[in-house]
Amino acid sequence: MAEAGRLAAAVLAAGLGTRMKSRVVKVLHPLAGRPMIAWVLAAVRAVGADRVVCVVGHQRERVRDALSAVRGLEFVVQAEQLGTGHALQCAASALADFQGDVLVCYGDTPLLTEATLRAVVEAHDAHDAPATLLAAELDDPAGYGRVVLDGEGRVSAIVEERDADDAVRALTLVNTGVYCFRWPAAAPFLDRLSPDNAQGERYLTDVLAMLNDAGTPARVVRTADPVELTGINDRVQLAFAEAILRDRIRTRLMREGVTMLSPQTTLIDADVEIGPDTVLYPGVLVEGASSIGGEVVVGPFTRIVDAHVGRGAELQGWNYVARTTVPNGAILPPYLHQGAV
Repeated sequence: MAEAGRLAAAVLAAGLGTRMKSRVVKVLHPLAGRPMIAWVLAAVRAVGADRVVCVVGHQRERVRDALSAVRGLEFVVQAEQLGTGHALQCAASALADFQGDVLVCYGDTPLLTEATLRAVVEAHDAHDAPATLLAAELDDPAGYGRVVLDGEGRVSAIVEERDADDAVRALTLVNTGVYCFRWPAAAPFLDRLSPDNAQGERYLTDVLAMLNDAGTPARVVRTADPVELTGINDRVQLAFAEAILRDRIRTRLMREGVTMLSPQTTLIDADVEIGPDTVLYPGVLVEGASSIGGEVVVGPFTRIVDAHVGRGAELQGWNYVARTTVPNGAILPPYLHQGAV
């Protein structure tokens, strides 16, 4: 069993994401005020990863710059994208002396939650397995790698759809791409990966088949919410993830005492702070590093950007407030633009 508290994470983020039809690398597309990959990094930090290795490739310097404020990140470069197994091989160079568990995630899965990742880590530790896989049951598993289990419910293999026969394609348990590896036990298998498959890549999933052949099969944790496995590959999926993340933010704030008269028309960025008994009218947008004190009224169709609104203030509507401070108890009449442009 790994030493208590020794958890690292490898976040695989080297791909360009050609289906985004963008000059910006996929993992830097914004979602609710954060780069896509920042949601994944926040989740792995929340479960206690004290080391986080980010595998970068396309636009690597741009990714590093965008994440410069994230504490303690280590970067390794995957110069050629030769598969998921190759990506973790690149991360292994930074984890050569690490003794513990390594949580593996992809930088384009921003809907993964702390609770789900914690379930994987806890199950992994409880079973003392060499690897634990997060899987999901899907009514329509098309496009996903299928998880093949043995008679005791452990992983025999993961078969990518392109390599699967009809019997395997009929399976509905799919791979989410999230793993937890007992690093000293699993790391040596990375060197045995082969590109002998339909895509000519080194599949990380083949490590689980090797562990099974060695008599130490991986365990499975099933996610309760398959939507969390959604990977972002195009603008349609980006909008889908945006809607879910925005809804999570609204739900959290309302449970903390914020009133939203029309939640679906109210857009709040992830790092915004709002005090209790504040009322937000329809069409309110609060962006960036903004904060709003308690007992504030924000009138309809008001936009607040990187600004602080003091306690008890009233913004009467159709206001634009950016990069400034609204004093406690202040009243802003309608159509007032205040702050730096």
